[in-house]
Parts: sequence; structure tokens; C-alpha cells
Amino acid sequence: MSQRSLLLLLLSFALASVAFPAGAGRPNVLVVTIDNLGYADLGCFGNPLVQTPNLDALARDGVRCTAFYSASPTCSPSRAALLTGRYPQRNGLNVQLPGIEGNWGRGLHPREVLIPAYLKPAGYATGCFGKWNIGFAPGTRPTEEGFDEFIGFVPGQVDYYTYKYQGRHGLYRGTEEYHTDQYATDLWADATIDFIRRQAGRPFFVYLPFNAPHSPDASNYAPGEPIRYRVPEKYLKLYGSNADEPNDRIRYFATISAMDDALGRVLRTLDELKLRDNTLVVFFNDNGANTSREHGLKFATNAPYRGGRPDCWEGGIRVPAIFRWPGRLPVDIDCDAPLIATDVLPMILAAAGVTAPRDRVLDGIDPTAILAGRSPAPDRVLGWEYNGQAAVRQGRYKLTRPGRTQAFQLFDLVADPGERRDLVAKEPAVAARLARAYQDWLDDTRRDASEPPPAVPRAPRKKG
Repeated sequence: MSQRSLLLLLLSFALASVAFPAGAGRPNVLVVTIDNLGYADLGCFGNPLVQTPNLDALARDGVRCTAFYSASPTCSPSRAALLTGRYPQRNGLNVQLPGIEGNWGRGLHPREVLIPAYLKPAGYATGCFGKWNIGFAPGTRPTEEGFDEFIGFVPGQVDYYTYKYQGRHGLYRGTEEYHTDQYATDLWADATIDFIRRQAGRPFFVYLPFNAPHSPDASNYAPGEPIRYRVPEKYLKLYGSNADEPNDRIRYFATISAMDDALGRVLRTLDELKLRDNTLVVFFNDNGANTSREHGLKFATNAPYRGGRPDCWEGGIRVPAIFRWPGRLPVDIDCDAPLIATDVLPMILAAAGVTAPRDRVLDGIDPTAILAGRSPAPDRVLGWEYNGQAAVRQGRYKLTRPGRTQAFQLFDLVADPGERRDLVAKEPAVAARLARAYQDWLDDTRRDASEPPPAVPRAPRKKG
């Protein structure tokens, strides 16, 4: 038996000793993430042009979070933080996994434990359908990390129809390659719906990480082929267009609408099976949109926030989020408390009646009372550090370092959410306090930290 298998077996025994019948009265959990969306690119977050009726309805039926953060400004670390409940600096995965060697190699350390491994001993069926991107080495693949079922792709992005990544097929079912020409967004939704229908008689946990609306990548296209969003024509028709539409902005919006429609089908399945009232739905974006000229994404917007993926300005880490839990959370309200993706795991464990582990540090809190308006946000420190950039937020203030050799800048996010007015000279005591808080946070994340993945060279990118 491998060390990884032994760890999960011991965890199962420990959790099974909790005094409750497996599965009794436990809510279902659906966690939905999307990929590189702009903060202001949903109707319910202020965009009057994009059509997202299902997400708009979800926001009306739940709590819209206006100060929710990813734990990282880029995909691999943000997803690993969600699934482990631990900052990237602590779980060891604080890099965007590069190339085929990086994505199919060891990402998360085998000692890390993911949400499904905590829930299975409590009677949950567990499924993952969509983007993985946290390593695929034997022993750390989804069905070896606690998921009963997996249909999804390994790397950070693939073509929406061919599932190619730098010439390699990226789609898997379990641990075996899986081939289909179905549109990716529909594949993830259909697999989720099928799983929910089969598991409706017991509590389930579904992780549904859509890759929409991640931008197309030149390395996945044949020479001379137009590099543009590939999306079914019916979604382009929502914007008065057709399959030949050359405008990237319209194709981007259509890709978002396709995701919204797919999620709507999943949510209607919960209604049809009378599971809505006993299902916690968590929805958020993995990190901000990349709006740099290098990537040509001049049509996505993180307004009113500065910057985007992969930096630590608000545009890179503040993301749209919605929580729906009928009877436990209010409807059609906004929550402006600073929350972070590492809070999701503690919330799920508490909802499922599973005792939090004592053998490792978790970095989040259960935000249920905050979301319900029964408790104020705690005066805690939230931190980020990625590729030489750094940030720390406490209360209304945020200290940001744009680069390893640059000085920290101080911002009042209530008065200046766009991070335009540096207050270091005006508020030196606040800046000094947050600088100490950042160093304390960074030092703390080294406690109980896993080893990072082996370094691998980045493959040269094809020119498009």
C-alpha cells in the first residue's frame, strides 16, 4: 500500500469514528468554478451586455459576495488552495504548472488532503467534472484523491472541442484517456447531471470546474487556423451573430452565455429531483481575467479594479462569487465582508458535520454566519504572494507590492477600490503595521508546509 493510500485510509477511520450515521441529514454540495472571467463580466456583477440569466437568478436566490478573493492570481495555485483549504504557500503549489511535464507531473504534494477525502467517510458520493490543473502524477490523480468519478482535462487549458494541449490529448475519464468531440462546457454539465441523477438518494459532493471562459491558446491550433473562441452558434445568435463572427468580444460573451446555460441545466436538475433545498451551491471565478495586450484580451474587464491575472492587484484576486443554501442563507443580498477561497472547505466540513482535521493547518474559516448576516467579518489578515508580487489585506486597508524589487504601496479599499492613491506617506503607521502583518503571515505559512513540485522547464510557446 502506498503512503498516499495509507494516509487516506487512516483519515477514513478517523472520520468514521464521529458519532453520526453516514449520510444522515447531510446537505449536498455543488462547488462551481469558472476560468479567468473578468470581475465585471456577468450580468449580476454589473455587465449590461452579457447574457447570464441563470447566474443572475442564482444571485437573486442567494448571497452575492462583492469582496471575495481567490487565494492566488493564477489557476493551479487557486484551485489547489480551494481543494485543500490551505494557502498555496502552505500546500506547496504556488506555481502555474508549466507544459506537459509540469501538468502531467507532480503538482500537489501527496500529503495534502482534498475536500472529497474528508467527505467520503461521512457517506458522500464525490465527483469532479472539468478542469483539474493541479498535477496528474500517479497517486495524485482525482480518483486517487477522494473523487469516485472524474471526467475532465489535466492541463491549464485545452481546445473546447479537440481537448488538445500542446499537441497532447488532455481529456481523461478516471485515469484513462477519454475521447469525444462534444463541446467541453456541455460535457462537464452533462456528466454532472448524470452523476446527480444517479446519486440523488445519498448526499453528494460535486466539483464542477468549467474551463469557460478561458481564452483560446495558439499552441492548440493548427497553423493558419483562426485563433478565436470556439462556441456553438446558438450562443452567438444570442448576440445577433453567427458562426463566422470575427469579433472576439462577442465570441467571449457567447462563451460565457454557454457556461451560464450549462450551469442552468445543472441547477434545474436539482429542482427537478427536489434537491434544491438541501444543496449548498458555491460559485466563484478562479482569478481575474488577463487583460494584458500580450494576451489580446482587451474585451474582458475587471472594472472597477486595477490589474488582472496573474498579479496581486485587486483585478487579479478579487472575483465574483455567489453562495446559495435555502433556509440557511438569505436571498438577494450582498455581502461585502472580505472572504477567501480557503473558507470554502471549512464551510463544507461544518455543513456536512465533519470534524476539521487536527493534523494540519487549515487557513480558512466557516463563513456561514457572516454570509447569513448573523456575524461580522473577523478582523483577520488575508495574504497573497506570487512570483515576486505580494499583498496583505486587513479590514479596509491593503498593502501591495507589484514586484520583488518594488516598494509596498498602501490603499484604502473602501475609499479607493481601484488602488490608485498610495497612502504610505500619509499613513506610515498603517503601512508599517500591515508590513509586519504580511511578514507574520508569510512566516506562518511556512509552518506545516508541503514541499513544492519539482521544477520543470517551460516549453517554448507556438506563435499564433
